[in-house]
Amino acid sequence: MNLGINLLCLTDFVEDRHLASIGRLRDLGYDGVEVPVLKGAVSHYERLGKELDTLGIGRSTTSIVPTPDANPVSCDADVRARGLAHLDWALDCAIALGAESMGGPFHAPIGFFTGAGASEDELKYGADAHRALAERAAANGMHLSLEPLNRFETYYLNTMEQARSYVDRVGHPAFKIMYDTFHANVEERRPEAAIRLIGSDIGVFHVSENDRGIPGRGHIDFAAMFKILKEIGYDGWLTLEAFGAGLPAIATATRVWRPLFPDFETLFSESATFIRKTWAQA
Repeated sequence: MNLGINLLCLTDFVEDRHLASIGRLRDLGYDGVEVPVLKGAVSHYERLGKELDTLGIGRSTTSIVPTPDANPVSCDADVRARGLAHLDWALDCAIALGAESMGGPFHAPIGFFTGAGASEDELKYGADAHRALAERAAANGMHLSLEPLNRFETYYLNTMEQARSYVDRVGHPAFKIMYDTFHANVEERRPEAAIRLIGSDIGVFHVSENDRGIPGRGHIDFAAMFKILKEIGYDGWLTLEAFGAGLPAIATATRVWRPLFPDFETLFSESATFIRKTWAQA
């Protein structure tokens, strides 16, 4: 198991001023960081990757589809072309960073709805885009970890049953799914069974409490989930995802309006201890 942390708890754009905090994460036993790739030049991520190499810490990325005007699953060919260009940019940044995985909900814009579930055409356009992206990721020693979200954030992929069907539709070994315990807590009737269903196609496992605060302080049964992960042979990233109210742009996107942890040191250290202890005991 590798212990990771999504850096959106700190910032939506990682810069040199965040390197001291990343060094502290390494000292606390984190093996890697999940870097948000939401803006910036490819050259920025290349420089950042070198700094992370110096720190001796691994990395993956998380990306989104930022607007309905650049939607890779749109039925409008021009909009879809802009969406495909955005996905290529995000993968270029991940490659430059030296990431193991490009993750996140890079399927449809967050908070954008059509009034129905994903259509057959939208699923086809998405699968075609993700298959091509997976091929390029594989050529660079990476994989994709696409993230289903709860129904209040997207209409495209919500459950592991849908994700299982989508993995089969894409049909590429470098295309995997990010299992997020916060979203599963909303959508899955039996989260442990959902883990078994997606099984070996989990690319990254997001450890996120029901309120998106410090894991172990809420009601999600991480011990049961980790037990299932061990039974199916998962030995990849367990990545903490927590959010606070201190960063307005992120708070608006995640709908976090109150502090969910007293300070970063408590979040970092308590979460690392909880995840490693719970995994060891599972």
